[in-house]
Amino acid sequence: MSDANKKTYKLDHDLIFKLAAIHCSYQEIADIVGTTVHNLEKRFKHVIEKARSEGKRSLRKAQFDKALQGDVRMQIWLGKQYLGQADQPTDEENTAPLPWEE
Repeated sequence: MSDANKKTYKLDHDLIFKLAAIHCSYQEIADIVGTTVHNLEKRFKHVIEKARSEGKRSLRKAQFDKALQGDVRMQIWLGKQYLGQADQPTDEENTAPLPWEE
């Protein structure tokens, strides 16, 4: 097929961005916008990567906002993720067994 006979169509950049921001897979995005995964990877990879980063940022902000509003479960979860906190902390200085004398 020559370049003059190639079928051209315009894809909705905003829709691709929105779908990628909620972490739809390449296949899901391709199915919804009516193209192929190959075409998305070739023409929209940078858009999809930027949208996924934006989606992660939005989710992280929502989690922090929830924690700062007093959601104890979110505070605990974020503490474990970012502060190295654990449900059962270990005292690493005193983990050696006691000497056994008979």
